[in-house]
Amino acid sequence: MKLEITVRGPGEGGSYPIEIGPGVLGKIGNRIADLLGKAPEKAAIISNKKVFGLYGEHAAGSIASAGPEVSTHLIGDGERFKNFRTLERTIGFLLEKGLGRTDVIVALGGGVVGDLAGFAASIYLRGVPLIQVPTTLLSMIDSSVGGKTAVNTGFGKNLIGTFYQPRAVLIDPSVLSTLSEREVRAGLFEAVKHAALSGQRLLAATEAMISKLESGEKSGSTETNALFEGLGPGIGAHIEFKAGIVSGDEREKTDRVDARSRKILNFGHTFGHAIEKITGYRSLLHGEAVGHGILFAAALSNNLGLLAEHELKLLYDVVHRVGPLPPIDKIDPREIFATFEYDKKRINDTVQWILLEGIGRPVIVPHTQIPEAAFMSAFKQVTNH
Repeated sequence: MKLEITVRGPGEGGSYPIEIGPGVLGKIGNRIADLLGKAPEKAAIISNKKVFGLYGEHAAGSIASAGPEVSTHLIGDGERFKNFRTLERTIGFLLEKGLGRTDVIVALGGGVVGDLAGFAASIYLRGVPLIQVPTTLLSMIDSSVGGKTAVNTGFGKNLIGTFYQPRAVLIDPSVLSTLSEREVRAGLFEAVKHAALSGQRLLAATEAMISKLESGEKSGSTETNALFEGLGPGIGAHIEFKAGIVSGDEREKTDRVDARSRKILNFGHTFGHAIEKITGYRSLLHGEAVGHGILFAAALSNNLGLLAEHELKLLYDVVHRVGPLPPIDKIDPREIFATFEYDKKRINDTVQWILLEGIGRPVIVPHTQIPEAAFMSAFKQVTNH
C-alpha cells in the first residue's frame, strides 16, 4: 500500500509530496522526471559507504534508466562528519561533475546525509533541485521533512544552515530491515517526541509501532521486509503531524510562541544537542540524545508544576520501553548548561525551552524564567533513572 502526504509551504518550491510505500526505491528515476517536468541531464547521489553498498546500485540504476548521467559522492557516516570540510568536498564534487541548475541532487541515507546534501543543494549555484530518499526511521519521520539543512561546528550542532525544501521525499519502509536494532530504537525515540507533542492518538500509534517491532524481535522476523513495510501507516502518522506543523510555520518564526509554532519540534533537543556536542558526536546517536532530552524536559516540566506525575511516569515508561540509552552520568551538568550559550533556539539572548503542560500540550518557556534548582533536579532525575 502506498501513502502520499503533501507538505504545503509558501516558499518558491511550494508544496511537495512525501511518498511512502514498498518499491519506491526502484521508481526514483521516473519520479524525478515527473517532478522536474523532464529527466535532468545529470543526477548526483550523495550517500555514505554503508547505505550505498546496500541500496546505491538499485537507486542509481533506477535514475539512469530514466536518462540522466549518474555520479556518486560518499561522505563519512556519523554526526562528526556533518561539518564544513565535508560540505566543501561535496561542493567540489558537484563542480567537478558539472551539475547545472536544472540537474538534481539525490540524498540517499539518514539524517546526516540528508542535512548535508540539502545544505549543499541550497547553496550550490544558489539552489538546485533536491530529492530526499531517507533510509533510517529517524530521517523518515523527522529530518527529511520540513526543509531544515545544516552542518555542525565546534560551537554547537546545526548552527550553520538554511531552510531549503526538497522537490519530494521518497520513502521505502522495507529498507529499514537492514538497520541495526540500535538505529531503529534511535528513530523510535524521535517518534516518542512527536507523540508527546501531538497527543494520545499519536502516542497510541507510536506504542503500536514499538509493539510490532517487539513482536518481530521475539519471533526472530526483524530482518524481513514485510515487518518494516507494515510500519508504513505509523510512519505516515508521524509525518502527517510534522508536515502539519512545518506547513504552518515553514521558517520557525521567532515571534511565535503558540502550541503550533515550529519551535515545539525542538522538544528534547536543547538538552540532547548539548550532550551530543560534549561527547564529540561519537558516543550517542542523535535519537538517543533526544531520548535523554525527552526525559530531561519531562522532568523539568514536572519540577515546574506543569506536567502531572502520572504523565511524567507515562513518558518515562514509553521511552524506557523503546530500549536502553547510553549512560550520561559522567557528564558534568555545568558543562551541559554552558553549551546553551550557543544554542540556535536562543531568542532575545535566552534559550526557549519546549516543555509540557500535559501529553499533547507543549508550552514555550524562556530559560530566564526557570530556577537553576529545577534544572539540577531534572539532571539528577535523568542520570539516576
